[in-house]
Amino acid sequence: MKTTKIISLTLLIMFLSTVACKDSFLDVAPTGSLGETELSSKAGLEGSLIATYSMLLGRSGFYSDASNWFWGSVLGGDANKGTNAGDQSQVNEIQTYSTQTNNASVKQKYDALYEGVARANGTLALVAVAGEDVSEADKTRIAAEARFLRGHYYFGLKKNFNDTPYVDENWDGLEAVSNNSDLWPMIEADFQFAFDNLPETQSDAGRANKWAAGAYLGKTLLFQGDFAGAKAIFDQVIASGQTANGQAYDLVPNYANVFRSTNDNNEESVFAVQAAAGTGSINNANPAMVLNFPHGSTGPARPGGCCGFFQPSLELANSFRTDANGLPLLDNSYNDAANALVTDLGLTSGDAFTPDAGNLDPRLDHSIGRRGIPYLDWGPHPGFDWIRDQPYGGPYSPKKFIYYQAGDGTENDVSSWTPGYTAVNYNIIRFADVLLMAAEAEVELNNLGTALDYINRVRTRAMNSPVKNPDDTDAANYVMGLYTSFASQSEARDAVRFERKLELSGEGHRFYDLVRWGVAEPVLNAYLAHENGFLKSPFAGAQFTAGKNEYLPIPQDEIDLQGADVITQNPNY
Repeated sequence: MKTTKIISLTLLIMFLSTVACKDSFLDVAPTGSLGETELSSKAGLEGSLIATYSMLLGRSGFYSDASNWFWGSVLGGDANKGTNAGDQSQVNEIQTYSTQTNNASVKQKYDALYEGVARANGTLALVAVAGEDVSEADKTRIAAEARFLRGHYYFGLKKNFNDTPYVDENWDGLEAVSNNSDLWPMIEADFQFAFDNLPETQSDAGRANKWAAGAYLGKTLLFQGDFAGAKAIFDQVIASGQTANGQAYDLVPNYANVFRSTNDNNEESVFAVQAAAGTGSINNANPAMVLNFPHGSTGPARPGGCCGFFQPSLELANSFRTDANGLPLLDNSYNDAANALVTDLGLTSGDAFTPDAGNLDPRLDHSIGRRGIPYLDWGPHPGFDWIRDQPYGGPYSPKKFIYYQAGDGTENDVSSWTPGYTAVNYNIIRFADVLLMAAEAEVELNNLGTALDYINRVRTRAMNSPVKNPDDTDAANYVMGLYTSFASQSEARDAVRFERKLELSGEGHRFYDLVRWGVAEPVLNAYLAHENGFLKSPFAGAQFTAGKNEYLPIPQDEIDLQGADVITQNPNY
């Protein structure tokens, strides 16, 4: 027996010595980790894909999500940063177009987009080694969803930073990658693959489907100036498109309901960031607008209570003025003293004030909170008491993406430092946007009659969406009409561009539109001059410089990491 034990012990020591000499002996997976076998299963692939979707929420800072409320709307003149000079002061330099290459918020945006790319690439790599429980149909669908999302994240990099390093699922993670290649062909290829391979409907309303890919492909072509190609895709999307949950694309009858959490994933929602409240974690709620609620501790109850950011600009509010026929003032005379909106700037909430009585587009009061007008169901906006620093940010509050008082506690999450984490989806693309992009393509192809129809379709919905007082009377003098014809291509171009400004205000589009149209410098410098005439210091000395401010700087950390010989900084930074 003793001899047997000695022999057995000797054999065990020899075995362990042999195994210990192999590198694989050191490859011990951390407790609770998942290996390739688990991740390449059907459940693993779906989990990786959901993690890729989750980066639409940003998750790396207040300015990193897909809404682009700061990068698209504040930089585009829809809104001022708001609040006061000291809060989140690192973005002050950005809104004055004097961004430094080491700005932390710029880095957060860049990092969030590349994290989305990395997760999409990781999912695609897993598809290539998918387990036996994954059908060929599921492999194709998952790959198409991942490529759709990768196209989205690279689109974000392209429009914010221009050309940045491109890596796909085959990158080894070691080789340096330059930014000297145009991203557009790769973005277009991803959306084309998604359009060709995604199903028309999905098991979940928030997943990308064929028609969301088609709309994004059309948008990609439009941004490149391929109007004929964009038209061909938009024609299909408008005629046959449907949501992932099977609703034919259409406009929601009442403009207000586009932004109501209880109406998420409606017939107008082409592709949206999904949000939910009351799940036990704010990570499932929408963090995009968490700073963007009326601020203060006095006056009537208000949503959020923090932090006074994203105050709509005076210039934007004036843009909703209409003429005797209910049409916008395309000659830009809306800022003239005779046309500018009457505001309570300089007045406290206790001072007497009568709201503007002139002709207005009703989308003004769906988009902008102004004194004396119902703020959803929270009662009349009181003005000064809901503004953190009125001379700095102006007299207005944001109104889209705000939860209703009737839904307080269900339309928002109340488990964190602020109740401003909401269940309101953010529509990256909605059908009104598709109609106006299609109208733009038609204008550039000189098909003015079709463009007129699309524009008027959007305007008709707005015309039928007045904001009401509690007694069911109109809250303001809403006078809105339709275009009867366009005298020229130039007039039609002005009309569709202005309609995008009105319809999509505060939704993160304006800056990118101005840049791709080549008019950012004159439009934004006029905007800065106008705001400077009324507000205290936020835009003092600000100037948009053509050839520089169309794009953000590549974060200096990224250049330092790979070297200036690999990553080229954007011009004039």
